[in-house]
Order: sequence, then C-alpha cells, then structure tokens
Amino acid sequence: MQNEFLNKEEEVLRMLKTVFDPEIPVNVYDLGLIYRIDINGSECIIDMTLTAPSCPAADFLVEDIKQKVESVEGIEKVTVNIVFEPEWTKDMMSDEAKLELGFM
Repeated sequence: MQNEFLNKEEEVLRMLKTVFDPEIPVNVYDLGLIYRIDINGSECIIDMTLTAPSCPAADFLVEDIKQKVESVEGIEKVTVNIVFEPEWTKDMMSDEAKLELGFM
C-alpha cells in the first residue's frame, strides 16, 4: 500500500513538471508555485500560487494541472486551490529554474 502511494505521488510530481506557464519556459513545480500536494485515496488536492495575483494564465494553468493529474492511474478527482500565502518570490524556484531564467 505504501509503495502504491509513493508511485502515485511520484507520478503526480512527474505530471506537474509537464505544466508550463505559457509566458515562462519553466514548469510550475520548478517555479515553486506548488505549495502542497495531498493525496487521499483517489483524490488529489493541490495548493498553488501564481507569480502575480493578476496572472493571465491562471485558468489555463489550473485546467492543465487538473487534466494531467487526473490522467494518473488511481487519481479520479483533482482540486486545485489558488493561494497567495506565503507570497511567491523567485527564491522559491529550483536551482534549475533559476539557471534557466538567468537568476544564477
């Protein structure tokens, strides 16, 4: 059972790394926009933020995340909550994302 959960969690992370903000060539996970992933049975709840509260790609990102995470075997329902606490900063990005965007 534990192994099944870890496989599901790894697959969710893999799918999140395929979701890109159309304006930034880095995935949402490496951008540091994903704050929480909670898998409870067949439901996955994701708390995420945006680089800016008025991000024009917000609806696109939420839909893309839902579609991709729902494709994970064993996940039937995905809820994406947009949160703004804590406020996102570039320090939340992975080193790979910072390098890609010229911050290192």
